[in-house]
Amino acid sequence: MYKLFGKRLFDLFFSLIGLMVCLPLFFIIAILIKLDSRGPVFFIQKRMGKNGSSFSLLKFRTMSADINASTLMFEPGNKNRITRIGKFLRLTKIDELPQLLNVFLGKMSFVGPRPEVQKYKEFYSGENSLILTIRPGITDMASIKYRHEEEMLADSYDPEKIYTEVILPDKLKINEDYIKNGIKLRNDFKIIFDTLLKIKCAKKN
Repeated sequence: MYKLFGKRLFDLFFSLIGLMVCLPLFFIIAILIKLDSRGPVFFIQKRMGKNGSSFSLLKFRTMSADINASTLMFEPGNKNRITRIGKFLRLTKIDELPQLLNVFLGKMSFVGPRPEVQKYKEFYSGENSLILTIRPGITDMASIKYRHEEEMLADSYDPEKIYTEVILPDKLKINEDYIKNGIKLRNDFKIIFDTLLKIKCAKKN
């Protein structure tokens, strides 16, 4: 029942509350981004949603706009392009907060497989197509495990190869297990709690 009805009600209710509570913060962050560097406030990129449909994922912009960020399909941890305010937004995951609107509109969920760019659509065939039967999420177990993914890729000899041959297959396996083991409210709460805990620990470090 939770998977069919409760999960969407949960997302709708808490995303609405989150948007109302965070609205003043959004204005402050928007001003800081504009003062810090030239470019738009938001980073908008097409991602794969439920059933493989395309939607526009929202984030606060954390990288220099010297290069058109909206056209980039892969970011192998290029720290040179991260702005000063962007470092803070990424560390605290505040850059992800605009996705509350994606959740409210029904394109995403609080918990679910992180949406990939269309570039990697071929990996979502066969058994992996199960992942596209649910809404993508703001966080998931794979995001917690690979919270330092950008650093890992930046230090690797071939970021694309490491991502497609090591990290992405493991992410897909984790997300398949999430669906196959049953989507339950208590599991979603645990993932949200673990995500917040990792963010708190990252800020201390």
